[in-house]
Amino acid sequence: MTSLSLSLSLSTPTHCFASYNKQRYALRSPQCHHTRISHHKLQHSSSFLGYNPLRVSIDLSGGMMRKRRGGAVCYAAPLTPTNLQWVCAISSLVLMLAKGTAIHKSFLVPLFALQAPTAVVSWIQGEYGIWSAFLALIARLFFSFPGELELPFVALLMVIVAPYQVANLRGTKEGVILSLAIAAYLGFQHFTRAGSLQKAFDQGSIIATLAIICIVAMPCLLLI
Repeated sequence: MTSLSLSLSLSTPTHCFASYNKQRYALRSPQCHHTRISHHKLQHSSSFLGYNPLRVSIDLSGGMMRKRRGGAVCYAAPLTPTNLQWVCAISSLVLMLAKGTAIHKSFLVPLFALQAPTAVVSWIQGEYGIWSAFLALIARLFFSFPGELELPFVALLMVIVAPYQVANLRGTKEGVILSLAIAAYLGFQHFTRAGSLQKAFDQGSIIATLAIICIVAMPCLLLI
């Protein structure tokens, strides 16, 4: 009888302790589950913050996403005749305004008239271009223009008043050869009067040197 009561007294605390542990685990399990969910969200947010959209490309045909192993991809514009004319015309305008060169800048006016893109020529020969030339001519009668601003004004007038025989040279092989001859002469003047190749790429002349290279290279590319 004594041993039976002792076994009952020993088994009862063990059963109570086991049930207490189950209740405690049941109470703690939602908290642990919530902790695991928070940790999962933190990992997801950290992966979202580290996401680089430049390294992922979307295939529109298949709707699949593929990771790109490289960095950002740069796409260059195609070397169309229109783009080459834009580069040559902008380089001519830069040379008209640049000061780090000793070339004869009057040759830049026919070069611009021969290599100006069709959109620029249409704007100049249109109503806005004619009004711009008229107002600039009125201002020139009463005020003196700096030498850098007079050349763009003369180029504007040349494009407007050029006869159709000269205007038809624009975009043809003959016009490109004439532009290349003018550009080669200006390049010879620039590098000869600079003294040396190193002085041509000094801080005060590098913009003019790059513009000279552009106006020489663009007609060469147009002839290819």
